[in-house]
Amino acid sequence: MSGVDVSQTLQSKPIVLAPHCRWALAAASARPPQPACCYAAAAKNAKKGSQKAKQEEAKKKKGIIRRPLMSKPVDDVYLTWLYKRPSYNVEEAVGMLKKFQELDFTHPKQYVYINVFLDTVLQKKKKVDPFASTVLLPYRFTDEVNKVLVFTENEQEAEIARENGAAVVGGVELIKWILEDEIQVDSYVAVPAIMPKLIPLRNKLRRKYPSTKRNSLGHDIPKMLQLFREGLEYTVEDERVIKTRIARLDMPSEQIVANLKTILEDICKFKPSSSGPFVRKLVIRSSTSEGLLLDLDGLLPEVEKVEEKEEETMEEDDEEKPVQESVST
Repeated sequence: MSGVDVSQTLQSKPIVLAPHCRWALAAASARPPQPACCYAAAAKNAKKGSQKAKQEEAKKKKGIIRRPLMSKPVDDVYLTWLYKRPSYNVEEAVGMLKKFQELDFTHPKQYVYINVFLDTVLQKKKKVDPFASTVLLPYRFTDEVNKVLVFTENEQEAEIARENGAAVVGGVELIKWILEDEIQVDSYVAVPAIMPKLIPLRNKLRRKYPSTKRNSLGHDIPKMLQLFREGLEYTVEDERVIKTRIARLDMPSEQIVANLKTILEDICKFKPSSSGPFVRKLVIRSSTSEGLLLDLDGLLPEVEKVEEKEEETMEEDDEEKPVQESVST
């Protein structure tokens, strides 16, 4: 190397070893070490960038809104998203389900189901708590019978319970067996006199714990047994949806409609007085058919409609008050 001091070059610059060679090479330039915080900041920026990109893609997808057309289709084959979903009255919908079964050659004794969508939002960011209930339908559609346990220490009441089909009857001695899962039944009913002794079972039974709200606590043992042995139990799923079967498709249409109205009346009992319409949407289907949207007019209980009218009149009165006060002043 002409005019270059090799010893100074080797002392001033570090030696870098080539990965696949045994010879040494002097580094052309030594970069100062970078702090770890720079790499962390770069990683955060990269994550933020990816999150922003995902959010923008989601916004673009949401931005594509397919507005349904108001006119009805003229053919049986059409793109459903181009048209508003049709709604049917309950008699027409049940008739359509029966026709679907005949055309598809499916089982005539299949079950009929409903999906009830509720409005559980209240004022001040509150919601209606999910609930469960048991309702006795006017027309039974299955021979299934639930197992019911009766809590009582009165021998006469115990005999009445056995005569009316109770699976298990007893008093305090049953608590230990229930806690150890030695006894498993579908429902529990009790008479008021024994309730103070059943407190150890509150956390175990939870919503099946006997209470007057669920009609599982009282003196009329035959009535409670009939309700919980033959009744239909339903629960609110995902805080706002009720999915349950209501009948068999081979039953007369009048009986299917009667069962549906009975369930709706029971559901509307849980409607808070301060809220608006409780049932927002109702869909009916069979085991093998598509879901049909029902028209709610004539299906909801009259009590709910009366409450809506009262709320409207109260709002009108509130609007008129400021006007009257300004005129008087």
